[in-house]
Amino acid sequence: MIDLKYIQKNFDEASVKLQKKGVDTQTLTELEKRFSELKEANATLESMKAEQNSMSKLFGQYKREGKDIVELKAKVDANKEAMVPMQEKAREAEEALNALALSMPNFPDDSVPAGADEEDNVELRRILEPKTFSFTPKEHWELSEINGWIDFERGVKLAKSRFAILKGEASRLERALINFFLDMNRDQGFVEYSVPFINNATMLQGTGQLPKFGDDLFKIDDEDLYLIPTAEVPLTNMYHDEILSEKDLPLLMTGYTPCFRKEAGSAGRDTRGIIRQHQFNKVEMVAIAHPEKSQEVFEMMVDNASNILTQLGLPHRVVELCGGDLGFSAATTIDLEVWLPGQNQYREISSISNTRDFQARRAKIRFKAEASDDKKSKKNRLVHTLNGSALAVGRTIVAIMENYQNEDGSIEIPEVLKAYM
Repeated sequence: MIDLKYIQKNFDEASVKLQKKGVDTQTLTELEKRFSELKEANATLESMKAEQNSMSKLFGQYKREGKDIVELKAKVDANKEAMVPMQEKAREAEEALNALALSMPNFPDDSVPAGADEEDNVELRRILEPKTFSFTPKEHWELSEINGWIDFERGVKLAKSRFAILKGEASRLERALINFFLDMNRDQGFVEYSVPFINNATMLQGTGQLPKFGDDLFKIDDEDLYLIPTAEVPLTNMYHDEILSEKDLPLLMTGYTPCFRKEAGSAGRDTRGIIRQHQFNKVEMVAIAHPEKSQEVFEMMVDNASNILTQLGLPHRVVELCGGDLGFSAATTIDLEVWLPGQNQYREISSISNTRDFQARRAKIRFKAEASDDKKSKKNRLVHTLNGSALAVGRTIVAIMENYQNEDGSIEIPEVLKAYM
C-alpha cells in the first residue's frame, strides 16, 4: 500500500508520481477529500477528548473546595455521549481512506520513463540475433498441427476457451523446462519451494491482487479462497506479518506453480494458440531484500532470466516499462521479450519488478536491524519485495517451437534441454 503519511505531507509531489502511473485527477481529488475528512473528524474528536480530560480534572478540585459537582457531572456525561458518534465518524473516515488507498497503485521510481502504454516502453538492449530462415517460418499453432503437440479442441471440451492440452513431446518439453528453470534459479541462490496453489483473500491483498483485480481471479464458491494467479502470491506472503532478521536478507525463493487468470481485460487478444491462457505454468523468482540492496537484487534477477533465455539460444530484448504500462504493485519493471519468428515480433516472456515497500506495507513484512550506534536503525523497517518470471513455461515452448523449427515443420530441441529429455 502507498505510504499515507508521505502523501499527507507531500500531496502535490505524490500526485505527480501517481499521475505518471495513470491515476486520474478525479481519483486524486477524492483521495485529498478523504484525508481532509479524517483530519477534521480527528481534530474534533481530540478537542472533545481534551475538554473531557479538563472537566474530569475539575472533579478533584471541586471536592477539595466543597463545590457541587452535579452540574459538572452533567457536562461530563453530555460530552462523553457526544463523543460516541464522533468516534464512529472518525472510524468511518479512516476506513474510507484506507479502502481508497488499497486501490491506489504504487509510486513509480523517478527513473521510470514517462509514457501512456507499451508503445512508450524503452528498449535497453538485445541479446542474440534472430535466425534467418530460408523459408517462411510458421506460427506455433501451425507447427502444433504438424507435430500433434497441442490439442486445442479437447482442451475447450474439458473446460472452455483458452484451455489447451499438451501432448507427447510437448508435454515432456514442458516438464523439462520446469526442471531446467528451477535448476538455473537454484544455481543463483534461490531456494526452491512447493507451495499451495490456493490462497486466501488476505494473502492476495498483501501482494496487491485484491481488492482491485478481483474480477481477474478464480474464486472458490463459499470459501475465502482463490486459485493463485502467480507464485508471487504464496512465496511473498510466506512472511506475511512477520519480522525478519537483517542478517537473513535477502531471502531468495523460487517455485513452480500453475497460474490461473480470467484474463478479464484481454477479449479478442491472442485468441489462437497458447500465448494467453486461463491456466498456464510458470517458474517464479521472489526476493525479500534490504531496502538498500533491492536494486542490486533486481538487476541480478533480470540477468538471471536473460541468461536462461541465452542458454536456450532464444533471441530476446530487455525493455524498461514506462509509467503508464507499469503493473499496479511495481515501482519499476523490466520485461524480457523473446523473438517469435512466426509472428515476426518480440513478445513478453518475463516481467521482473521491484515493488519497493509497497507490498511489504500491505503484508506487514518487516525486518529488525542489527544493533548499532544509530538508534533509528534499531527500529523495525519494511523490507523491499521483488518478483519475476524465470520463466513463463508455455511462452517458452512457443518460442522454442518457432525458433527451432525446420522447413518440414519438425522441431529441434535446444542443446541444454537434451539431458532433461
